[in-house]
Amino acid sequence: MHLSSLYRFPLKSTAAEPLQRAGIERIGLAGDRRWMVVDAASGAFFTQRLLPSMALLTARWVGETALRLQANGMPDLLVEVPAATADLRGVRIWRESALMPDAGDDAAQWLSLLLGRPCRLVYLPSERAMQVDTGYARVGERTAFTDGFPFLLIGQASLDDLSEKVGRPLPMTRFRPNLVVSGAAPYAEDQWRRIRIGTVEFRVVKPCSRCIITTIDPLLGVRGEDREPLATLQSYRKGEGGVFFGQNLIAEGEGELVVGMPVEVLD
Repeated sequence: MHLSSLYRFPLKSTAAEPLQRAGIERIGLAGDRRWMVVDAASGAFFTQRLLPSMALLTARWVGETALRLQANGMPDLLVEVPAATADLRGVRIWRESALMPDAGDDAAQWLSLLLGRPCRLVYLPSERAMQVDTGYARVGERTAFTDGFPFLLIGQASLDDLSEKVGRPLPMTRFRPNLVVSGAAPYAEDQWRRIRIGTVEFRVVKPCSRCIITTIDPLLGVRGEDREPLATLQSYRKGEGGVFFGQNLIAEGEGELVVGMPVEVLD
């Protein structure tokens, strides 16, 4: 088995960035989901669930100090990383509330024009990372602006099996993983408890429950009327608490991953 793909998402719920190598930090892939778009009034986070067109928004790091925003019909915008304690804004992500640095009016105006509603852009400094659900994690294990866990892993064979059941090839980016593993049987990751990739060990802590975002075409930014692949997943991957595809992970240490590295199951 080997690591066949790496993805990060600098800005939550926007286009995937494929990588050949990436740093592993305790809160996630280096640079992953460190930015988030929120409602200007309430601070509630925006995702493709509400705004499918976010799939067409590209955000890329420029070094470690700025983010470049790009979208069709819009001028590129370079946004500097705000100071960790400057212009803190109250935000809400699911049931969690936090104070995060606001990225300024230029970014807010750019995103508001693109998305058609008043927005703000916020940034997550490492020291403000959010506690992972202690039902699955230790106190002090934290994550960035994910939906709950620092890493998501999917087996390539699992996607291939799902694509065959749906009747058409599905891009892995519909499922927004960080890590893709090839060389295992379909859904083999369901049985893993600890793995090692290169020198970095991970705990496999919880199956990933899937939502309506999987029905959005990442190249078109529109939701499929047939509700696929969620409809097919519901027919054979439904369990207590949701429909599951992929596994959430927590890193036991830091290091670097490179596409092609071997993957070893420890437990």
